[in-house]
Amino acid sequence: MKLLHKMKHDFVEIFPPTLFFFIAFSLVLLTKRLILSEYGISWTGFGSAVVGAILVGKVVLLVDKLTFLNKFAHRQLIITTTWKCLFYFLAAVLLQYLERIVHLLRKHESFLEAIRYFVTETVWPQFWLIQMWLAVLLFFYCAMRELVRAIGKENVIRMFFGASRAK
Repeated sequence: MKLLHKMKHDFVEIFPPTLFFFIAFSLVLLTKRLILSEYGISWTGFGSAVVGAILVGKVVLLVDKLTFLNKFAHRQLIITTTWKCLFYFLAAVLLQYLERIVHLLRKHESFLEAIRYFVTETVWPQFWLIQMWLAVLLFFYCAMRELVRAIGKENVIRMFFGASRAK
């Protein structure tokens, strides 16, 4: 029963960031698909939106366990948001890199060979574009999360979905 409770708790924690990033990455991939279709290039990348969202959801879950992440919890929201976003971003980039290297290790004989292949075969403009989008999306996610923390979940739900505000 304790394991089931832990799994439910982790699911409740991982679901919001995973859903947010799935929608965000799907929009980015849809944009890419529409741009490529103008040049007659067919492309589907739905799977990468799912994998990317799960990856970032895991990153959020893991990084949230770090105690020093709340070092600036009582400062202005911009400081807290930027601090947390930095760690989420660094962890996400590291996890992406390690995931890619582990995949390449299966194809190549050594760690250095896998790194060499990664460096030479990566399309760097696309890599940096993805990292740029990831940073922006993480910042937006962190800002909204800190705002909800400051205002209170119930107040945010009431503000968005409560009775209409008459003037």
